[in-house]
Amino acid sequence: MSADDVRSAASAVGHSRALTGIARVGFAANGLVHLLMGYVAIRVATHHGGESDQSGALGQLTKLPGGAIGLWVAVVGLGALALWLLLQAALGIGSSSKKRWVRSVVSLGKAAAYLALAGTALTFAVGRSSHATTTTRNASATILSLPGGPALLLAVGLAIAGIGGYFIYKGARQKFREDIAVPSGHYRLAVVVLAVAGYVAKGIAVVIVGILFIIAAVTVDPHDATGLDGALKALVALPYGVLLLGVIAVGLMAYGIYSFIRARLAR
Repeated sequence: MSADDVRSAASAVGHSRALTGIARVGFAANGLVHLLMGYVAIRVATHHGGESDQSGALGQLTKLPGGAIGLWVAVVGLGALALWLLLQAALGIGSSSKKRWVRSVVSLGKAAAYLALAGTALTFAVGRSSHATTTTRNASATILSLPGGPALLLAVGLAIAGIGGYFIYKGARQKFREDIAVPSGHYRLAVVVLAVAGYVAKGIAVVIVGILFIIAAVTVDPHDATGLDGALKALVALPYGVLLLGVIAVGLMAYGIYSFIRARLAR
């Protein structure tokens, strides 16, 4: 099968109303996860405990009325969103356009993230639990045990920090306008404010995760690589850290609301 055939098939499936409709559910599911992440982060800031990452958010979802159904909806929606992104990536395969190749790589990265989140949701949906911090530490220990492990973990940390920086850039420069059909009127201002606050807050959190991976690589201690939950909790120990964590928590909730809006306005 030629590259043109791949792009043609991906375009046909990717533009089907069924898949795009379910993919929009994925944006909404992602929004719910971030709303719950923000909620747990506020609880952490007010010393009520909890895991302020995707695992903690999905754990909170299981406690809500109809939470089991919500988890299965999240699994299907996030899985469809990942598939849609994989098809978007396929549209750039074999293209001579550098811009299309970059978009394909970005789409592949996003697809991997949504697949991972769908997998975590599936774990909870079948009645099991998942602790991202433990998983992250185990993965870091595995990397550090490899030849050149510290350098590899350092590269992972730099890559994660770079992704966080991209989120901040995307929010600050309002590059998210390329993803949605921005509405007019007062609704437009609300969407822009939510998106800017959400992307910047999420970017800061991800940058901190990357920094913790870098510290783990330098100290050769996998316990320093604690993932998003550990990154947000690390803020509490800093001067004005509780206030900063509160601001990031509100930002994560703003990103969650924006994701619901994106489910409706996504191009």
